[in-house]
Amino acid sequence: MPDLPRIEELLKSRILILDGAMGTMIQRHQLQEDDYRGERFAAHPAPLKGCNDLLCLTRPDVVRDIHAQYLAAGADIIETNSFNANAISLSDYGLEALAYELNVAAARVARQAVEEAQALDRPRFVAGAIGPTNRTLSLAIDVSNPSKRTHSFDDFVAAYREQARGLLDGGVDLLLCETVFDTLVLKAALYAIEEEFAARGQRVPVMVSVTITDQSGRTLSGQTLEAFWISIAHANLLSVGVNCALGAAQMRPFMEELASMAPIYTSCYPNAGLPNAFGGFDETPESMAGVLAEFAREGWLNIVGGCCGTTPAHIEAIARAVRECPPRQPKPQERLTRFSGLEPLVLRPETGLINIGERTNVAGSPKFKKLILEGNYEEALSIARQQVENGANMIDVNMDEPLLDAEAAMVTFLNYVSSEPEIARVPIMVDSSKWSVIEAALKCIQGKAVVNSISLKEGEEYFCECARRARRFGAALVVMAFDEQGQADTKQRKFAICERAYRLLTEKVGFPPEDIIFDPNVLTVATGIEEHNNYAVEFIEAVRLIKEKLPHAKTSGGISNVSFSFRGNNVVREAMHSVFLYHAIKAGLDMAIVNAGQLAVYEEIEPELRELVEDVILNRRPDATERLMAFAERVKATGRSEEKQVAWRSEPVEQRLAHALIRGIVDYIEQDVLEALEKYGKPLAVIEGPLMEGMNIVGDLFGQGKMFLPQVVKSARVMKKAVAVLLPYLEAEKRSTGGHSQGRFLIATVKGDVHDIGKNIVSVVLACNNYEVIDLGVMVPCEQILAAAREHKADIIGLSGLITPSLDEMIHVASEMERQGFRIPLLIGGATTSKAHTAVKIAPAYSGPVIHVLDASRAVGVVGNLLNPETSQDFINQYREEQERLRTEYAQRQSEGKLLPIEVARERRFKVDWSQETPPTPEFLGIRVLDDLPLSELVPFIDWSPFFHAWEIRGRYPQLLEDPKVGERARELFEDAQNLLQRIIDERLLHACGVYGFFPANSVGDDVEVYEDDSRQSVRAIFHFLRQQMPKSSGEPNLCLADFIAPKDTGVRDYIGAFAVTAGHGADALVAEFERQHDDYNAIMVKALADRLAEAFAEYLHKRVRAEWGYGRDEQLSYEDLIRERYRGIRPAAGYPACPDHTEKRTLFDLLEVERNAGITLTESFAMIPPASVSGLYFSHVSAKYFAVGKLGKDQIVDYHRRKNMTIAEVERWLSPYLSYSPAEESSERS
Repeated sequence: MPDLPRIEELLKSRILILDGAMGTMIQRHQLQEDDYRGERFAAHPAPLKGCNDLLCLTRPDVVRDIHAQYLAAGADIIETNSFNANAISLSDYGLEALAYELNVAAARVARQAVEEAQALDRPRFVAGAIGPTNRTLSLAIDVSNPSKRTHSFDDFVAAYREQARGLLDGGVDLLLCETVFDTLVLKAALYAIEEEFAARGQRVPVMVSVTITDQSGRTLSGQTLEAFWISIAHANLLSVGVNCALGAAQMRPFMEELASMAPIYTSCYPNAGLPNAFGGFDETPESMAGVLAEFAREGWLNIVGGCCGTTPAHIEAIARAVRECPPRQPKPQERLTRFSGLEPLVLRPETGLINIGERTNVAGSPKFKKLILEGNYEEALSIARQQVENGANMIDVNMDEPLLDAEAAMVTFLNYVSSEPEIARVPIMVDSSKWSVIEAALKCIQGKAVVNSISLKEGEEYFCECARRARRFGAALVVMAFDEQGQADTKQRKFAICERAYRLLTEKVGFPPEDIIFDPNVLTVATGIEEHNNYAVEFIEAVRLIKEKLPHAKTSGGISNVSFSFRGNNVVREAMHSVFLYHAIKAGLDMAIVNAGQLAVYEEIEPELRELVEDVILNRRPDATERLMAFAERVKATGRSEEKQVAWRSEPVEQRLAHALIRGIVDYIEQDVLEALEKYGKPLAVIEGPLMEGMNIVGDLFGQGKMFLPQVVKSARVMKKAVAVLLPYLEAEKRSTGGHSQGRFLIATVKGDVHDIGKNIVSVVLACNNYEVIDLGVMVPCEQILAAAREHKADIIGLSGLITPSLDEMIHVASEMERQGFRIPLLIGGATTSKAHTAVKIAPAYSGPVIHVLDASRAVGVVGNLLNPETSQDFINQYREEQERLRTEYAQRQSEGKLLPIEVARERRFKVDWSQETPPTPEFLGIRVLDDLPLSELVPFIDWSPFFHAWEIRGRYPQLLEDPKVGERARELFEDAQNLLQRIIDERLLHACGVYGFFPANSVGDDVEVYEDDSRQSVRAIFHFLRQQMPKSSGEPNLCLADFIAPKDTGVRDYIGAFAVTAGHGADALVAEFERQHDDYNAIMVKALADRLAEAFAEYLHKRVRAEWGYGRDEQLSYEDLIRERYRGIRPAAGYPACPDHTEKRTLFDLLEVERNAGITLTESFAMIPPASVSGLYFSHVSAKYFAVGKLGKDQIVDYHRRKNMTIAEVERWLSPYLSYSPAEESSERS
């Protein structure tokens, strides 16, 4: 029997071929009842025809011949004829007693065929086929009793263990759990297999293959593919794949997703197309092989074969098609905490707090307890549903009540939950003090659950055993800060217990640290006992220590405990929960058990109450409890509104609507629209009449340059509000509204990018010009864009992006449009895009029209020309001619512009006589955090010119305010901006947070080493920089940022600074508020102001840094000097010309612990969230200056890949716009 390394070695070197359908081939033999019975079962009381597994005993010749045909066709792996050879499935034929014998026989028949084939050529393998049975654990079998199941988890474990034992005794090389439609059944199979391996003291590789039932991308039991993988990722598997239900073409998006997600080998064995009207399969071997070969060329396959309807001819064609394709190379999965229900829950740096609903707990919810005790599970289910609807990311379920059979109640309730997709989509936290209850619960959950909780209270041995058992179910663990001495109540003891548990789990048990969730015990404050006053602070500080010292571990807590002394006073309790969470989250709290429907918004708590609560939570004064109690009954909300009347209100309704649209006035829009509806009779008549007439005036004025973008956006706000009023009336007349739109435009910011100001402006401008706009938002994957384009029958697709990696994603979208047969125009826009890049990189990937749009003002003209049958072809031809010219010019520049070899460029570096230099020493080393800096301090540092540019008003501030053409509109925009900015400051609607630091540093070649301390013995981080390679006139240096830091070998002690700041916290909520009011103007204004405040924050902080570094203490700079950067030092940012590699942000974020200290996170494309964020490095050298690296030669790319420990392909992808060569062309030349 081959061992695991042999199989893995083959998988590393080539794609292995799996066999095809057994059932299809058996059907060709047209076997009758007598064939199935044979002599042995002639008198069996039940019909046996159809029990294919039985043929291993009664017609082994047929089975062996089928195996031989597949081996001859090129199969490396054949499956045993044992798909239903388990006691549960065999019971339908009354053959359950034969399960073990059938599996032994199936294995031996396959083994004989393999040994005969193996003797002729290469190694072949036998995979023991383990099917899903025809029963389920996750799906209800009785609609009147959703908790009813035909079998238990333990029944499945027993059946599968017997099957695994038979297959192993028969001599299989692998075990294959396939056609999985219920993940909980698969978990039982994997549990049983591990039990059998443990009993034997040896194992064989295990493969798993899931069935996605249709294009929804879900299993029959409701899980998405990612949720499925998360549920079983704990298992020790050789491969994971997709089979059955779909043809190869339909499997494409799922194989692409799986290949990008799984850190193990992947398999794919589809049906021969979709079933025809007679239940057969029509896809030819050549057609199927062609699709699978494409998968192989994409790098998605390690094992490939066929399922229903496939034959040896299919397998032979597939083997031939993929023979020359290299196998997929699995990559380690990013170490993130992952849970799943029907859908995944992944804790990424940008995820934010995970809310765990607490009301499905008999110990914490009297209503839930009453319903469970009454046996009213249907009504109890509504509490769970309410928690999810109110925002709970996970629900905590607890049945620990003396009057309950906790195990039975837990099983019943969880079975009810699994029948409700809206609840079951979130993960389950199983909460009990009894391990038997926890284990009973884990046997009911198909997703990846969380065990709440275990502790060291019973000692290390029991603690580790519970952890091992939880791991067998794939569950994560909540670990309480208890030990043999009891509950910890100080931060020191809390952390000491958690650290001890962490070491035991990671080093002794082998538990993944990202699946450990520490609960450092939320204890009640304000009890009147002085020793309790600091409990909240101790929790918060313990969380901070855990996040700093225990890598990848998460933290959680039961928030309501903190306010228990105020039970009965919900206003105070909700305020306490919000304040406590606010400070705990800043310390690093990842999850919280809290009633998602009863949580006050921190910023909306009445200021006096908030201050009193913070006094209690933070233990800021000895009389805090008494003061809060005295105030509690006096909390109340106030509010008032006013309305003004103006002269134009006396005009006819048509003029009033036009006036409101042109002037952007929303005050009276509802009453005027309803008056127009009464006059015109139909809602469509109002839209196509006075509303569109008004918008046509707006469009004409904008096109003539007599109206500017801010006013257009205001007009759109009015139009959206007007249409919102009419929407209920339009429902009955939907079919009559199809003709009024000029065209359907779909737009999205591409995957990995969160910037959308420009996209939103384009959407508004097009909507104002009578186009139907489908805005998919930000970070939209390619497949979602194209699926939406088909669904909505889009006439044009628009892609937006701001960061450099977005350019590659745009190329990918264009390539997919070509592959999928699109021919509609593709528009490209965004700050990093250009006409040249579009022509050279994007347009060649798509045969349809690809047009670069410089800004929103050009969008209407471009779209109009493209959709006008009379102008479109000439317009497209004109663009294509220009793009061909740009490509020719680019190719000529590439051939003419020879670069210096990187070693020559380094010899021509910027030279400093470091023996004559004494770099300034900062006044402190390490990190400082700026938390919620008053925005008023940033306003003097705002550079307003880019603000106007965002609104497409060109010029320099303040001169443009007096410009004869745009001055009036600029002043109006500026006044609106000042009003909103003042409101943001007064009401603290946005929050500015940042982190910065100084560190000892020296350069080593083109890198800069950052040290732990001034002893410079330990390297804390390394920044990798790039050098100019373009030829320069004599004496001009080829610059690299490392040139401005003293080299390590000089012995000079130099320093580097780093920063990350944001003014974007709160922006999403404020934007959402305006969007709910259909106020695009102010929604865009918020984002533009947040961007300006973030840049102002960066300028403010740089000024402070120059003073703290010493060389800038005596600066006397004007506003103009600051804007013009007339000071010493620079602050370059990753992704910009001097440091174009966005991946360097990760090093900076780790150095400053930015996620924890400033709440800024990175997307997979290294865009910052919130988008209104700035980060970079500080260089103090007097000669430091900004520059552009320019084009990079292959020699520097190869050198950089070695320094960064990234593959060349990865480096080329991130630096694609800067390459002096085409990676694709070089690759084809090499091949």
